[in-house]
Amino acid sequence: MLRSKTAVKPDGPAKVIDREWIVKKVLFVLAMMTVLGILLIVLMVTKESIPALTKAGPFNLFSSRWDPSTGHYGMLIFLVGTLLTTIGGLILGVPLAIGTAIFVTQMAPPRAAGFVSRGIEVLAGIPSIVIGWLGFTVLVPVLVKLTSSTGNGILAASIILAIMIMPTITAIASDALESVPVEYKQGSFGLGATRWQTIWHVMLPAARPGLIVAVILGMGRAIGETMAVALVIGPATAWPKSLWTPTHTLTTKILMEIQESTGTTRSALFTMALVLLLFSMMMIMLVRAFTKKKEYARGAA
Repeated sequence: MLRSKTAVKPDGPAKVIDREWIVKKVLFVLAMMTVLGILLIVLMVTKESIPALTKAGPFNLFSSRWDPSTGHYGMLIFLVGTLLTTIGGLILGVPLAIGTAIFVTQMAPPRAAGFVSRGIEVLAGIPSIVIGWLGFTVLVPVLVKLTSSTGNGILAASIILAIMIMPTITAIASDALESVPVEYKQGSFGLGATRWQTIWHVMLPAARPGLIVAVILGMGRAIGETMAVALVIGPATAWPKSLWTPTHTLTTKILMEIQESTGTTRSALFTMALVLLLFSMMMIMLVRAFTKKKEYARGAA
């Protein structure tokens, strides 16, 4: 019995190999473009910061007095404002975000969980300028009535930041809770624990590395927020005497003065940007550390 033989073109496999090689090289170039872009940003910000570091000096830049007309370029007030608004946003936003994640993944019926999840996704897609404008037109007048002040300041900025970081923390915390093996929950129920005891003593400790990553990423988002904070924090180059007195953050100060600044003043603003960049890198390193710890724990288990 004769068998039909299919003719194979000698250049067929070579063409496949050539296509795979081309795709691989194109993807490599795209990845390197991303790395190159990051390096260019770091180099540009560092280069623009050098004049301020050499002329004004580190002690001047990290002092508490900002008065370029007299040669003072201190960013300490703005750094403190950044830290206070970030901490305030985390204090208000983290419990709400993790509570929402617990409700969606552990307690809500499927329809309610889907509805809440869609709402969180919509909140994540709202532009920051819109949230800031709502804070300026709605939140600040309410704080004016409650505090008999201008309404601008750390408290207003913290509330706005809590709203903005909530979707990020909720999404990552939900993934962390859902990644806990179902056997943990079943074992807890089998020992007679209630749902809340299981969540508090089993699910949350097991998901702790992922929850920490969620908080760190939310912190990074809060540190870098600009437009929304600028609309509700004041702004004013002064120490915050209370939660509802105007002040500045690093991002809002850069936003307000970068267009009209020149010389050492402009370089000092770039130094603030460099400080923010270093904060962001530190957040990424912390995320990587906790991620590796989580992977190591899984491998050991």
